[in-house]
Amino acid sequence: MDKLAAIRAFVSVAEEGGFTAAAQELGLSKSAASRQIAALEEALGAQLLKRSTRSVTLTDSGYAYLERCRAVLGDLEEADRAIAALQNEPKGLLRINAPMSFGISHAAPAIADFMNRYPDLQVALILNDRFVDPYDEGFDVTLRIGELEDSSLAARKLAQIEMGLFASPSYVEKHGRPRGPDDLRSHWALHYGRPTGQIEWALRGGASHSVPIRYRLCSNNGDALRIAAASGLGIALIPAFLVRDELRSGALIALLDGFEPRPIDLYAIYPPTRFLAAKVRLFIDFLAERFARAWP
Repeated sequence: MDKLAAIRAFVSVAEEGGFTAAAQELGLSKSAASRQIAALEEALGAQLLKRSTRSVTLTDSGYAYLERCRAVLGDLEEADRAIAALQNEPKGLLRINAPMSFGISHAAPAIADFMNRYPDLQVALILNDRFVDPYDEGFDVTLRIGELEDSSLAARKLAQIEMGLFASPSYVEKHGRPRGPDDLRSHWALHYGRPTGQIEWALRGGASHSVPIRYRLCSNNGDALRIAAASGLGIALIPAFLVRDELRSGALIALLDGFEPRPIDLYAIYPPTRFLAAKVRLFIDFLAERFARAWP
């Protein structure tokens, strides 16, 4: 007995509700499909189907076996697709999600280079700063900065992003320069995130410090905080890559050297499967190599 063929015949009969339709789908005669399932039942020592002249229904054992068989066949189909994908260059549509500021400054240039390398690839790049469920929204790769709260996510760490505290010279001249973490209590903060009752900034140094702050502006976009800081509205805790130009021009200065916030991680999140499509696997490898070689 070809057990795999018999399993396929059993699943087809169960899903089609009869031998005639299943046999047509499988390209077999009705009697051949019947013999395969009978041989399967004999090997299992259990009846899977109740047969009558009018209908075919599943036994209790048949219901239990059907679910396992579907899983087995699904794994085989996934394996076939994965092997085919590994043999081919990226093709089709790659759906990517990234934070707004990082997406414009770093993800978009990387994606352009990747697409030049693989001309048969299409990309849908969606940039936003809200929390995205990559599975519900159908993204192949989601770039996320910060801690991953959901342990079920398949993720690869790509790089660490340096963080800093930045303010304009005019703000420092007016409000004074903080010398230690506790001095931040008397300053206006420009906070990345959402407004809540109690907000604290975690800083490092000789020991870890968690300082409660009062914010003047709260935003889920780093560029908005950068602009506010350059306008003298307060001290911003944001990624250092956002303020390179302002640091060079003197529009912003770095504060609290030695007490900066800890770096945060950049992850690529992707479907939790043992086999990745070539477009997903190669894109993540590309990003890991690019950011490891020359992180911004």
